[in-house]
Amino acid sequence: MGPSGTSAARAFIVRLIIFGPPGVGKGTQATRLVERYSVSHVSTGDVFRQQVREGTTRGVKVRDYLDRGVLVPDDIVGEMIEVRLAQADCADGFILDGFPRTLAQAKILDGLMRYQHVTLDAAVVLNADDDTIVERISGRRVCPICDRSFHVEFAPTRVPGRCDDDGKELEQRPDDRPDAVRKRLQVYAAETAPLREYYQEQGVLIEIDGSNDPDKVASDTVASIDELTSE
Repeated sequence: MGPSGTSAARAFIVRLIIFGPPGVGKGTQATRLVERYSVSHVSTGDVFRQQVREGTTRGVKVRDYLDRGVLVPDDIVGEMIEVRLAQADCADGFILDGFPRTLAQAKILDGLMRYQHVTLDAAVVLNADDDTIVERISGRRVCPICDRSFHVEFAPTRVPGRCDDDGKELEQRPDDRPDAVRKRLQVYAAETAPLREYYQEQGVLIEIDGSNDPDKVASDTVASIDELTSE
């Protein structure tokens, strides 16, 4: 049985993207989908970190943008994703997490997939209302030593405010404060939410209620993907 209680992964190549507002659980669900379909998890953040770590020309540029708190331009992101998707492991399928974030990036992805003579099977969007997102993110606390995350309500520590592993006082990241979260949601609504209509027009959109329990979200997502790809 898979992580969502479903049967074993189907024996065909699956190419997916997953998007949604911050804090909706994209990373959690991407990990489950990777296990379910035996595909590679292509995270924009991981791609950035690898390029920076290796000191490539693109990595140097990305480091500069990130250090200045500026978004990495679409063309550079597209180039890095193109390199990643050309690697051997992605030939057996992938799930893209963090790309595309904008309509411009979606069109870049379309071009990359046409060049590779492959198609996108599904675009999964996880939805949740703003208040739910703010509650989830603003309650998160992180250990500055081991980087382990907790939540004041959903995953509390044994000793309030102290890491279970090393006893260090937990911190709230600046981006996790309610006002910062709402600003992030505004950016999502302006830049990423339009992808919903874009992929709906292509007939590959799958909408999932991301406010449910992670197991429920996973089972709903797998059922919808299997239904769409069997048509």
